[in-house]
Amino acid sequence: MQKKEEMASLTEINDVWDYYKKDLVEVEDQLRKNLDSKVLLINKASNYILDSGGKRIRPLLMIISSSLFGYTSKEVIILAGIIEFIHTATLLHDDVIDNSDLRRGKKAVRAIWGNQSSILIGDYLYTRALSKTISLEVHEINYSVSQACTSMLEGEVLQFYHNGNINITEEEYLNIIEHKTAALLSAACRLGAIVGGAKEEEKDAISRFGLKLGTAFQVADDTLDYIADKEKLGKSMGKDLNEGKITLPLLHLLRHCDSSDKKKLMVMIETNSFEEKDLHYILTLMREHGSIDYSLGKAKYYIEEAKKELPIFEDSPHKKSLSILADYVATRDY
Repeated sequence: MQKKEEMASLTEINDVWDYYKKDLVEVEDQLRKNLDSKVLLINKASNYILDSGGKRIRPLLMIISSSLFGYTSKEVIILAGIIEFIHTATLLHDDVIDNSDLRRGKKAVRAIWGNQSSILIGDYLYTRALSKTISLEVHEINYSVSQACTSMLEGEVLQFYHNGNINITEEEYLNIIEHKTAALLSAACRLGAIVGGAKEEEKDAISRFGLKLGTAFQVADDTLDYIADKEKLGKSMGKDLNEGKITLPLLHLLRHCDSSDKKKLMVMIETNSFEEKDLHYILTLMREHGSIDYSLGKAKYYIEEAKKELPIFEDSPHKKSLSILADYVATRDY
């Protein structure tokens, strides 16, 4: 009866955050405990970016995944902190690569302490996360974390290689996302299943769920770059475009606009010069040709594919939370 009542109480994303609030607070405490460097700048800059917001979706996924199998040990909190450290390290590196001055509406670490500090502190968080992982002395956990890190770095290189490439295909774009973003969400889910003692087919199912969820998350985020409120998104509209990133909305537009508009777009991309009026021109074309709807539809497609992985698990508040979280990813802040 209690399980049914708990399931009935979960209807939207805020209910999910509240349901796992205690665990997420413990993750925050764990993140601070892991920052024990004797170098003041490392602790100061790391705390700065950790305090700058973020939904902690990766730790939440790990907590829900482990709870799905009845596991609620402190080990999950440690692992959740590890995953968030890895994610934070990538943000520090990304801002240097993309020459970004803002992160979640605040000055980026590189804009305050410089590129070198941002890279080195990102390296510190990576190595700190890996050393904490090794200390758990579980080979399967070590392997999953290292594979995720490898995949993410491959994705970063792929993205850099295709930067400004107007001939990139949708398949190549999705491959970058799968490596760079979805791999860590997939790992978070799998790690939860590993410590929860899940069967192999259950680990595989929850991993696929995380991979598809992560793909939807990034496609939606790339679309929000063109349509979201600046204050909500924490970055300027068209930031990805200014950084030379050819994401799905622009890919779709380049395939469907007429030759005259395509020529104008190609000149803008090749010269990397965009004024406010250019961004509005591009957005108007995207709406005209259905590029925004197409991209949002692709995100929702991956969410539905992700949810198809859930029937293998018995009904519970945790299974329902995964479904609610999936729906949130595809519809947030439009």
